[in-house]
Amino acid sequence: MVKKASNSFDPDGPATADTLFGLPYTLENAKVVALPVPWDVTVSYQSGAAKGPEAILNASAQVDLFDEKVPNAWKIGIAMEEMPAKWIAKSKKLRPKAEAYIDLFTAGKADNKKTQEVLAEINAECKELMKWVKEKSLTHLKKNKIVALIGGDHSTPLGLMQAVSEHCSSFGILHIDAHCDLRNAYEGFTYSHASIMFNALKIKNLERLVQVGIRDFSEGENEIVQNSKGRIKFFSDKTMKDKMFHGASWYEITQSIISTLPKQVYISFDIDGLDPKLCPNTGTPVPGGLQFWEAIHLIEMVVESGRQIVAFDINEVAPGKDEWDANVGARLLYKMSNLAALSNSLK
Repeated sequence: MVKKASNSFDPDGPATADTLFGLPYTLENAKVVALPVPWDVTVSYQSGAAKGPEAILNASAQVDLFDEKVPNAWKIGIAMEEMPAKWIAKSKKLRPKAEAYIDLFTAGKADNKKTQEVLAEINAECKELMKWVKEKSLTHLKKNKIVALIGGDHSTPLGLMQAVSEHCSSFGILHIDAHCDLRNAYEGFTYSHASIMFNALKIKNLERLVQVGIRDFSEGENEIVQNSKGRIKFFSDKTMKDKMFHGASWYEITQSIISTLPKQVYISFDIDGLDPKLCPNTGTPVPGGLQFWEAIHLIEMVVESGRQIVAFDINEVAPGKDEWDANVGARLLYKMSNLAALSNSLK
């Protein structure tokens, strides 16, 4: 983490995992700052996303640095904050409590003083995490850095979204996911991973939420979309695939998506927005989804449209016994970092 940029750096040489992608940058001279948030307290199915940031860091050493779209991409400068020991410890402490609470909740037995105290404790700590993420993010945004939050579960980037709202007068969110995440305090957790976009919509200068790849959502979430008066634009995986089955190209579909986005764009990328063969260990996999290069092409088209990527997150990368999920996550992080920088003319 302490390497410094040097003319002697060989982008074709073997990398080590002591810095992100083996790059020779610090937080001070990097243009993109990755903020790891190893937290998965409120996940409702499979845990493991808290291990995502460390796994992505380790897998990043295997990513080649040449980028066809961004010449000399490695010179942009990407660096990662230290793993936050405080939040690692709190996540490990609170996850078993959350699991016990969820079991009682699903059995209809959570309405008692003890379980409500556990719920209150978890909600309070989630709120503190949100504040910490916001403060950290604002520190870097004020230095004109691009912040890339690496979760953790999908509850983690709310603080970054709030920081962006203070940094930009108006912005939109491009949300790639298998789920809408529009549930109000899912299972009682105010800051649930399934409530991230419900909470994001409370940000007044969030102009529009554009959801892409969704294929698992509730009646209530559908009502929120339908009653949003156009503030939420919805591109379900089924609808997009139907158009492709009838002859539409992916390029045509991306253009219809991008046309709904404002000038400044925040990208929130839940890895389960991809085909689950690319993320088999993610917490809540769903059949269908985008292919890797479909997702990258969409983001490339956002940049080519002249829109600015102001910040982004990648969440729900849960490593299995091998590095496959983290391998995909690391490559997604590198491509998104390069494209975000390109959109800001930081190349």
